[in-house]
Amino acid sequence: MNAPDSPASLPDPITGALPLGPASAKALLLNVIEQSLHRLVVFDLDSTLLNNRPRSAAIMREFAVQVNQPMLAMATPEHFPTWSARNSMALLGMADTAIDQILDEHLDFWTPRFFSSLYCQHDVTIAGAVKFVTAIQAAGGIVHYLTGRDENMREGTQASLESLGFPSPAHSDVRLIMKPVASDSDDAYKRNELQKISIAGNLLAAFDNEPTHINNYRSVFPDSLSVHLDTDHSMREVRLLDGIISIKDFDH
Repeated sequence: MNAPDSPASLPDPITGALPLGPASAKALLLNVIEQSLHRLVVFDLDSTLLNNRPRSAAIMREFAVQVNQPMLAMATPEHFPTWSARNSMALLGMADTAIDQILDEHLDFWTPRFFSSLYCQHDVTIAGAVKFVTAIQAAGGIVHYLTGRDENMREGTQASLESLGFPSPAHSDVRLIMKPVASDSDDAYKRNELQKISIAGNLLAAFDNEPTHINNYRSVFPDSLSVHLDTDHSMREVRLLDGIISIKDFDH
């Protein structure tokens, strides 16, 4: 059995992430709050502050009605440990041959719904995220949400953040930065935004679940804190750079 503040016993085989234990994570997050006066703290949204698994589950339940697959109508967030719809269908008990017949149709059904304002209402928070971001703002920090969501999702995203209790982008010290065009590469878009932040300066810390993106923060801002959320990711073979710290959530 691990000691109370031990990290996970084995690192993530893809990213190499080894999240801090509870006491170390708490100290890290408190340190960020204490240093945040007039400093910028940047957060990704999906799988960093927000859990999208309920959104995918709701879409699969709707899809189940369309294709008359009662098995898929039982979908819950727990059936989405990764972004793989095939894996989720298998967890629900569907045979590989049946999955093959409907997988492409599900993708066509899922995509316009998942990347829409309307379905943002299904998102829930990563544990402790609201309390932490609120504490940053209350301490005088500047909060930026830098997300790969596109402008078409702004209305639903802002409404979701506000309904869940996050500091609203309507405040002068809070910004919601979104991709201008949905088809733009998340990687290229975020690299461009990091260059803008670099010119402005004053970055205290950045939080992101995607290894490629948090690695970019580490490269562009070696003197700032780069924190990886060990939730889920795109499953690309990308290792975290040295100096990046991982946490499971903000509930410390």
